[in-house]
Amino acid sequence: MAIAHINIGSNIGDRLALLGEAVAAVERELGVEAEVSAVVESEPWGFDSPNMFLNIGVNVEVGDLAPLELLYRLQAAQRSVDDSSHRKADGSYADRRVDIDLIALGEAVVDTAELTLPHPRMAQRDFVLRPMMELLPEWRHPISGLTAGEMLGRVV
Repeated sequence: MAIAHINIGSNIGDRLALLGEAVAAVERELGVEAEVSAVVESEPWGFDSPNMFLNIGVNVEVGDLAPLELLYRLQAAQRSVDDSSHRKADGSYADRRVDIDLIALGEAVVDTAELTLPHPRMAQRDFVLRPMMELLPEWRHPISGLTAGEMLGRVV
Protein backbone atom coordinates (compact mmCIF):
# COMPACT_ATOMS: atom_id res chain seq x y z
CA MET A 1 0.00 0.00 0.00
CA ALA A 2 1.33 3.40 -0.95
CA ILE A 3 1.42 6.01 1.78
CA ALA A 4 0.67 9.59 0.79
CA HIS A 5 2.14 12.31 2.96
CA ILE A 6 0.08 15.49 2.97
CA ASN A 7 0.66 18.84 4.64
CA ILE A 8 -2.32 20.91 5.78
CA GLY A 9 -1.97 24.54 6.84
CA SER A 10 -4.18 27.39 8.01
CA ASN A 11 -3.39 30.98 8.95
CA ILE A 12 -6.78 32.71 9.28
CA GLY A 13 -10.00 31.89 11.09
CA ASP A 14 -10.17 29.22 13.78
CA ARG A 15 -6.98 27.58 12.52
CA LEU A 16 -7.08 24.50 14.75
CA ALA A 17 -10.75 23.77 13.97
CA LEU A 18 -10.06 24.28 10.26
CA LEU A 19 -7.19 21.77 10.38
CA GLY A 20 -9.59 19.26 11.93
CA GLU A 21 -12.20 19.96 9.23
CA ALA A 22 -9.56 19.49 6.54
CA VAL A 23 -8.42 16.13 7.97
CA ALA A 24 -12.05 14.98 8.10
CA ALA A 25 -12.56 16.11 4.49
CA VAL A 26 -9.48 14.16 3.35
CA GLU A 27 -10.68 11.06 5.18
CA ARG A 28 -14.15 11.38 3.63
CA GLU A 29 -12.84 12.01 0.12
CA LEU A 30 -10.40 9.10 0.22
CA GLY A 31 -12.43 6.72 2.41
CA VAL A 32 -9.50 6.19 4.78
CA GLU A 33 -8.41 6.99 8.31
CA ALA A 34 -5.54 9.46 8.58
CA GLU A 35 -2.52 9.47 10.85
CA VAL A 36 -1.91 13.06 12.00
CA SER A 37 1.22 14.74 13.37
CA ALA A 38 1.55 17.27 16.13
CA VAL A 39 0.72 20.86 15.18
CA VAL A 40 3.58 23.11 14.07
CA GLU A 41 3.27 26.91 14.18
CA SER A 42 5.31 28.88 11.68
CA GLU A 43 5.74 32.19 9.92
CA PRO A 44 4.14 32.54 6.49
CA TRP A 45 6.45 31.20 3.76
CA GLY A 46 6.83 33.08 0.49
CA PHE A 47 4.76 36.12 1.48
CA ASP A 48 4.34 38.68 4.25
CA SER A 49 1.44 38.41 6.66
CA PRO A 50 0.94 39.08 10.37
CA ASN A 51 -0.96 35.78 10.59
CA MET A 52 1.01 32.75 11.77
CA PHE A 53 0.34 29.36 10.20
CA LEU A 54 -0.62 26.16 11.96
CA ASN A 55 0.49 23.11 9.97
CA ILE A 56 0.10 19.36 10.37
CA GLY A 57 1.39 16.39 8.48
CA VAL A 58 -1.08 13.69 7.48
CA ASN A 59 -0.37 10.16 6.28
CA VAL A 60 -3.00 8.15 4.43
CA GLU A 61 -2.84 4.76 2.74
CA VAL A 62 -4.02 5.18 -0.84
CA GLY A 63 -3.56 1.72 -2.33
CA ASP A 64 -3.03 1.94 -6.08
CA LEU A 65 -4.71 5.34 -6.51
CA ALA A 66 -2.97 7.20 -9.35
CA PRO A 67 -1.06 10.34 -8.29
CA LEU A 68 -3.24 12.72 -10.35
CA GLU A 69 -6.46 11.16 -9.08
CA LEU A 70 -5.13 11.58 -5.53
CA LEU A 71 -4.33 15.23 -6.27
CA TYR A 72 -7.85 15.83 -7.63
CA ARG A 73 -9.43 14.25 -4.56
CA LEU A 74 -7.27 16.33 -2.22
CA GLN A 75 -8.24 19.46 -4.16
CA ALA A 76 -11.91 18.48 -3.75
CA ALA A 77 -11.37 18.01 -0.01
CA GLN A 78 -9.73 21.43 0.20
CA ARG A 79 -12.58 23.11 -1.73
CA SER A 80 -15.12 21.50 0.61
CA VAL A 81 -13.53 23.34 3.54
CA ASP A 82 -12.30 26.52 1.82
CA ASP A 83 -13.00 27.38 -1.80
CA SER A 84 -11.28 30.77 -1.73
CA SER A 85 -8.19 31.47 -3.83
CA HIS A 86 -4.76 31.06 -2.26
CA ARG A 87 -3.30 33.64 -4.60
CA LYS A 88 -3.72 37.38 -4.93
CA ALA A 89 -4.55 38.99 -8.28
CA ASP A 90 -0.80 39.44 -8.95
CA GLY A 91 -0.16 35.71 -8.45
CA SER A 92 1.53 36.02 -5.05
CA TYR A 93 0.47 33.92 -2.05
CA ALA A 94 -2.42 35.06 0.14
CA ASP A 95 -3.65 34.23 3.63
CA ARG A 96 -5.76 31.08 3.65
CA ARG A 97 -8.22 29.24 5.82
CA VAL A 98 -6.99 25.86 4.57
CA ASP A 99 -4.26 24.70 2.23
CA ILE A 100 -3.80 20.99 1.46
CA ASP A 101 -0.58 20.00 -0.29
CA LEU A 102 0.45 16.56 -1.49
CA ILE A 103 4.09 16.26 -0.42
CA ALA A 104 5.05 12.68 -1.30
CA LEU A 105 3.49 9.44 -2.46
CA GLY A 106 5.72 6.62 -1.33
CA GLU A 107 8.72 6.40 -3.67
CA ALA A 108 6.87 8.00 -6.60
CA VAL A 109 8.61 10.57 -8.75
CA VAL A 110 6.18 12.60 -10.87
CA ASP A 111 6.98 15.65 -12.99
CA THR A 112 4.02 16.92 -14.99
CA ALA A 113 2.44 20.32 -15.56
CA GLU A 114 -0.16 19.50 -12.88
CA LEU A 115 1.90 17.67 -10.27
CA THR A 116 5.49 17.32 -9.11
CA LEU A 117 6.34 14.67 -6.53
CA PRO A 118 7.98 14.80 -4.16
CA HIS A 119 6.88 18.39 -3.61
CA PRO A 120 9.56 20.58 -5.22
CA ARG A 121 9.94 22.97 -2.26
CA MET A 122 9.55 20.52 0.63
CA ALA A 123 13.26 20.65 1.51
CA GLN A 124 13.00 24.41 2.14
CA ARG A 125 10.03 24.26 4.51
CA ASP A 126 10.54 23.31 8.14
CA PHE A 127 6.75 23.27 8.65
CA VAL A 128 6.60 20.40 6.13
CA LEU A 129 9.72 18.57 7.29
CA ARG A 130 9.01 18.55 11.05
CA PRO A 131 5.64 16.75 10.74
CA MET A 132 7.04 14.44 8.07
CA MET A 133 9.98 13.56 10.31
CA GLU A 134 7.48 12.64 13.06
CA LEU A 135 5.25 10.49 10.85
CA LEU A 136 7.75 9.04 8.34
CA PRO A 137 11.19 9.14 9.98
CA GLU A 138 12.61 6.41 7.70
CA TRP A 139 11.22 7.80 4.40
CA ARG A 140 13.91 8.89 1.95
CA HIS A 141 13.47 11.39 -0.84
CA PRO A 142 13.62 9.23 -4.00
CA ILE A 143 15.93 11.70 -5.78
CA SER A 144 18.18 13.18 -3.05
CA GLY A 145 18.15 10.10 -0.81
CA LEU A 146 17.74 12.34 2.26
CA THR A 147 15.31 11.76 5.13
CA ALA A 148 13.05 14.55 6.34
CA GLY A 149 15.33 14.92 9.36
CA GLU A 150 18.41 15.28 7.15
CA MET A 151 16.64 17.86 4.98
CA LEU A 152 15.51 19.72 8.11
CA GLY A 153 19.14 19.93 9.25
CA ARG A 154 19.90 21.84 6.04
CA VAL A 155 17.08 24.40 6.37
CA VAL A 156 18.58 27.77 7.26
